[in-house]
Amino acid sequence: MENPIVIGIDAGGTMTDTILVDRHGHFKIGKAATTPKDEAEGFVASSLDAAEAWGISLESLFSGVDVVLYSGTGMLNTLLSRTGRRLGLITTKGMEDMILMGRGLQAWADYSYADRLHAVTHHHPDPLVPRRRTHGVTERIDHFGDVVLPLYDADVVKAARALIKDKVDAICIMTIFSHVNPVHEKRIAEICREEVEKAGAEITVYTSHEVRPVIREQSRLNSVLIEAYATSRGRKQLRGIEDASKKYGFKYGVQTLLSFGGLTSINHPRLHETMISGPIGGILGAAYIGKLIGNDSLICSDMGGTSFDMGVISRGQTRIENEPLMDRFKLNVPTLHLDTIGAGAGMILKVDPLTRKISLGPESAGSDPGPICFDRGGTEPTIADCDAILGRLNPDYFLGGKVKLQVEKARAAFKEKCADPLGVGVEEAAEGMIEMLEADANNALRRVISGQGIHPSEFTLLSYGGSGPLHLAGCSKGIGFKDIITFQFAAGFSAFGCTTADYMRRHSVSTQIDISARATEDRLVAAGAQITRVWSDLERAAVDEMLADGHAREKIKTVPFFMARYTGQLEDVEVIAPLPAVNSADDMRAVLAQFEEVYAKANHRVSKYGEAGFSLMELGVIATADKIKPTLIRRPLGTANPQSAHKGTREAYIGGRWHKANLYEMDLLEPGHEVTGPAIIEHPATTLVVHPNDRVFIDEWTLLHYIHA
Repeated sequence: MENPIVIGIDAGGTMTDTILVDRHGHFKIGKAATTPKDEAEGFVASSLDAAEAWGISLESLFSGVDVVLYSGTGMLNTLLSRTGRRLGLITTKGMEDMILMGRGLQAWADYSYADRLHAVTHHHPDPLVPRRRTHGVTERIDHFGDVVLPLYDADVVKAARALIKDKVDAICIMTIFSHVNPVHEKRIAEICREEVEKAGAEITVYTSHEVRPVIREQSRLNSVLIEAYATSRGRKQLRGIEDASKKYGFKYGVQTLLSFGGLTSINHPRLHETMISGPIGGILGAAYIGKLIGNDSLICSDMGGTSFDMGVISRGQTRIENEPLMDRFKLNVPTLHLDTIGAGAGMILKVDPLTRKISLGPESAGSDPGPICFDRGGTEPTIADCDAILGRLNPDYFLGGKVKLQVEKARAAFKEKCADPLGVGVEEAAEGMIEMLEADANNALRRVISGQGIHPSEFTLLSYGGSGPLHLAGCSKGIGFKDIITFQFAAGFSAFGCTTADYMRRHSVSTQIDISARATEDRLVAAGAQITRVWSDLERAAVDEMLADGHAREKIKTVPFFMARYTGQLEDVEVIAPLPAVNSADDMRAVLAQFEEVYAKANHRVSKYGEAGFSLMELGVIATADKIKPTLIRRPLGTANPQSAHKGTREAYIGGRWHKANLYEMDLLEPGHEVTGPAIIEHPATTLVVHPNDRVFIDEWTLLHYIHA
C-alpha cells in the first residue's frame, strides 16, 4: 500500500476516531479515548493507533498527507458547560431584555412531555450575557432598510466604556434590521474599536450582520453571541491540533467541517458554523455510498457511546435546517438536519430499588472514567458492560487488545446495582437493558421515516458508529427496510464522510421578493435583476474568502441557491438555482419551476400550490473547490464460505440463552462471503453481532449487508 493522502478525524463524546485513506481507497481505522481538556492528546493517540495499523510512524504519516480534517464537539461542550468568554452586548434601545425574553420555542426545547405539562419545573436557558452587561443605544432602521432614527454616537461611547470597565472579553453588536442595512452596526463597531484602543484593552468586537445577515432577530442574536462565547476556546483547541500535526511534519493547515457539509480552514471567520460538525460527516459519507449502491433514499444511523444520530436523504434531497437548536438556543446556522436521541453503549443504567423502575441515561460514562469494564474508575453499569457480560464484546480484542475488558468486575457491579434489585438473573437483566436501548432506537427510526411520506421499503439503512453494528439487529428489526448496510470502517464512518467533502464557503442574505401567480413580464424581469445583483455580491464575498485560504481562482466553482415558499406558508425550501443569473422573464419562470419540482420531492406532487404565488426569503451562493477524495474498490464476488476469516467460537447470550457463536475477523471477510448467525464479526474498533438465523452478505464493494431471518 502507498502512504495515506488524507487523515480524517471525528472526535466524539467518548472516542476519537481516525481514518487514513490512500489514493486507491485503501484505509485503516485508529481509535483512542477523547480528551476534552486538550483534544490534541486524543488526536495524536488516535492518529498513532491508525499509523500503527498502517505500519508507518507518525512522522511518515503527517509529512506525507495532503489533508488533515478534524471535526469535534469542543465548542459545543464549551456552550453546554457554560465555560466560554465574558461577553457584553450593545443593541437597539428598548431591546435590552431580548436575551432574557428569548423565544418560546427554545425556552421549552429538550423538555420531556411531563415537564411541558407541569410548567412549575420550567426555567429559561441561562443567558450568555447578564442584563447589566446589555446596553441599549438610540437608533432605528426599518424593515425596508431606511434610517428612521439616526445613531446617537454618545450612547455608543458610554456603552463601550462601561463594558471596557466591566472587563469583558468580547463586545457583541446586534441592532434591529441590520441584515437589511448594516450602517449603524458598522458605526457602533467602529466606535467600540476606537474606545478599546484608547483603553489599551484586548477586546474583540463582533457584529451580527457579519456573522449571519438573515431575518429573525433572536436567532441572529444567538448566532453572534455563540460565535463570541464559544469559538475562542474552540479556535485554541483547533490550533493545538494544527500545532501537533506540524510538529510531526504536516506542511499545510488543518481543515474542519461546516455544519452544512463542506470543509473550511480552522481560521474561518464564522467558526460557530462548525459547532455540530461531527455527525454531519456521516450524512456526507452516506450520500457517497448511496451513489455506489444506486439508492438515493437513505437513513443514516450513528450510534456511539452517548447518542444515536439519525439523518435522512429522501429521493436525493437532504433536508437543510435553517434554525437548528443548540443547547436550547435557536441559531441562524444552515445545518444538515439530524434527529438525535440519548442512546449509546456508554449510557448509565439505574434501577430504583423501591419502584424497580429502570432508567437508561441520559447520563453517559463518557471516555473518562468510562464503563466499569474499562477499569478506569467507572462505578456505574452501562450498556457496554451488558455487552461484555453477555459475551458480545471480546474482552481480549477491544481496540485490538489495547484495552483489556474486566468482565467479572462489570458483572459483579451489574448484579449488585441492577439484576438483584430487579430480582432476575444477570444475563436476563443485561439482555433486557440492551433490548430497551434497541427498542428506543427502533422507535426513533420509525418516527423519522413516518415524517418522510415514503414507505420504509424504499429506504436503505446505513448503520455506523462504534456501537452501531453491535446493536444493529435490534435497532433495525421489523421495520422493513429495502436493505441494511454496515461497514468494516463503521467506527470511522463519520471521519470517512469528512474525507468525501470539498472545500466550501456559503454566503446568504435575507430577502423579501414576492411574485404573484400572474406576475407580468416586467415584474418577472425586475425580480430577476434584483436576484442576480444579490447573487453577484455574495459570489464576490465567497470567492474572496476562498482566495484568502489559498485556493486558486480557476479551481473555485460557485453555485447560487435560494430559499423559497408558496406565499403565506411558514417554512422555506432550499433550492439550487438552475441558472447562474436571471436575465429574462423565462429565466425567472425556470427558477420558480425548479422550486416547484424540489417542493414536490420534499413533500408530495399534489401539494404544489402555485396559485398562492411565490416568496423568495433568502438568496445565497455556495463556493467550492475540489480536494482529493477516497474511492472504494469494486472487486469480483468469490466463494460464499467465510472460512478464511473464521477464528474460533465464543459463548454469547442472545435471545434468552447462551449460544456457541462463530467468530470472524471483519477485515478478512471478502466479497461473496456469507455469515449465518449466531455469529460475532470482530474488528479492533467495532463488533457486529449476528443473531441466530440472520445472515450477513459481503458485496463487491466489501459492504456488509445484514439480512433478517
